[in-house]
Amino acid sequence: MKTTKLIRGALFASILAAFVLIGCEKLETYTIGAPSDLQSRIDSIAAEKAKHTTGDTTYIDIATAIVGAEDKSAAWWTAFSDYFAIPVNKLLHLEFVNHSGAENWNNWNLAIANEVADRDGDGYKEYFVLRSDAYGWGGTMAEEGYAYDAGMISFDYPDVDGDGDIWNDFRTTMQGANVTLEIDHSATGNVFVTATALGTNGVELVMTYQQPVSAAKDIVAFLVCDGSFFEMKEAYLIPSKVTVVEDVVPVSIVVEGAPEFVEFGNEDFWGDAVATVTYADGSSEQVDTTDVSFMVIPDMTTLGQKTVVVSYNKTKQGAYGPAVTTFYTLEVTNPVASMEISTMPYITEYHFFSTDSILFNRQGLVVTATYSDGTTGHLANSGLKFSKIPAAEGTQNAVITYVGATSTVTLNCPVTLVKGTSQVGFNDFSTPWWSEFSDDYPVASGESKSITMYCYSNNLQPYHSPSTILRKADLTEYGVVRMDNYGWGDGYATATATSDWNWDIFASSINGSKVVITVTNNGDDTADILYNVTYVNGETHFQKYEGITVDSTDLTFALVLEGAYLVLVD
Repeated sequence: MKTTKLIRGALFASILAAFVLIGCEKLETYTIGAPSDLQSRIDSIAAEKAKHTTGDTTYIDIATAIVGAEDKSAAWWTAFSDYFAIPVNKLLHLEFVNHSGAENWNNWNLAIANEVADRDGDGYKEYFVLRSDAYGWGGTMAEEGYAYDAGMISFDYPDVDGDGDIWNDFRTTMQGANVTLEIDHSATGNVFVTATALGTNGVELVMTYQQPVSAAKDIVAFLVCDGSFFEMKEAYLIPSKVTVVEDVVPVSIVVEGAPEFVEFGNEDFWGDAVATVTYADGSSEQVDTTDVSFMVIPDMTTLGQKTVVVSYNKTKQGAYGPAVTTFYTLEVTNPVASMEISTMPYITEYHFFSTDSILFNRQGLVVTATYSDGTTGHLANSGLKFSKIPAAEGTQNAVITYVGATSTVTLNCPVTLVKGTSQVGFNDFSTPWWSEFSDDYPVASGESKSITMYCYSNNLQPYHSPSTILRKADLTEYGVVRMDNYGWGDGYATATATSDWNWDIFASSINGSKVVITVTNNGDDTADILYNVTYVNGETHFQKYEGITVDSTDLTFALVLEGAYLVLVD
């Protein structure tokens, strides 16, 4: 960079001066036994000197000037910038040119990790990953109390063309945009990210995010490509701009996962419950059980329904303030002597392909307990433990276990396993987006191709369901359409989407659904996609996309998903 050029110039000038002086004193030939790696030594010295401190600014030499393949072929989590360590009370300033791909996420991605500067090293953990399209997710540092909070992302991306869609303008602006990232590691124990992109069209995009991080150890920042590449321009550290964070009070508290039934003799009325507090600034976090107060403690020495009143009175920064309260109820029962299934779960037949065991779905399951005094009652599924199902054809058992104060009672739930023909995604629902794909299926002009599958989902989001990619044989995409009435891509711009979903139950009904996807090549450079979906309760719905622009002489499709897996049966 500028400093490096000056140092090189000074070194070359010194060498030239040596030749001049020698020529004045003695006019005979003179040779220098210069080492063959002189230039590399000069570059090495210059690089070290580039990491200089000027007042409050420490400039950082950039080793990887071009991040990612310039043809934008870098897949997710395969191309990375340098690591940039950010000490406590320092702000990292990065400048680069962003070269984006076709989709919103094909731009810069920022990862913030702990001080272990090796993605494959022992102890490496991420605080979060933040995407330029106002999206992100947390890492395993959440286990140490540093939770990601999507509600803390703010952005002001304008609708430049006034068509009601900010994302087409976002994609235009990000192509070739000059991006400045400021990552402020405040001594308050928080990191503040400000991303400013100035497009070649003159439009400025600003996004901010903040969350807790270590106030004692370095954090590490690096950029990740995803069908994009970056030209790194400058990196330096300056003092943090944040010395004080405005404190806010809690406004509400909710308790989830508390036991509905507790056996007589067991005095643990909290169990695996989690308390989540929401603050006046809109952020929320799980709070430590030791900081929760119980205003009403139930009498666990008698049978019957009990009420627990929970209180929390700390501000976001840990100071004591006004309390917020909530309550929940539980029932103290006699010991469980035996159990039986009163109502079978919704899913009693599972399709499988991989050898990994299968997560048992307890939706719809009703278990009835017989207590020691001969009375009966329904047991809450939240108070039971469920084994995985062995991946083998035929009848298998999911083992249901109740752990009581004096004994443990088990019960088998029989299910049937049917082997499919292939699978997309992982049985534990850990499949990340754009990581697992089906085979490519060609569709000739004027013909249709149907694929039948069973979708197993964590039911957390509507997009934890299959998506269909329309593309050429060389993988050039026309568009991507999801099962939940959403799509993107150049070919999708001409599409019409229709469906008959009940959105109130869509996400909660995905698991176990039979899905038939039909792709029709209309022969006129358009294609249609139809999802016919049957829930496990027999309810049917459809999702259709008509008029997607394609090249009818070169059309294939493939399936992709996240938070779910597919078992194909034909």
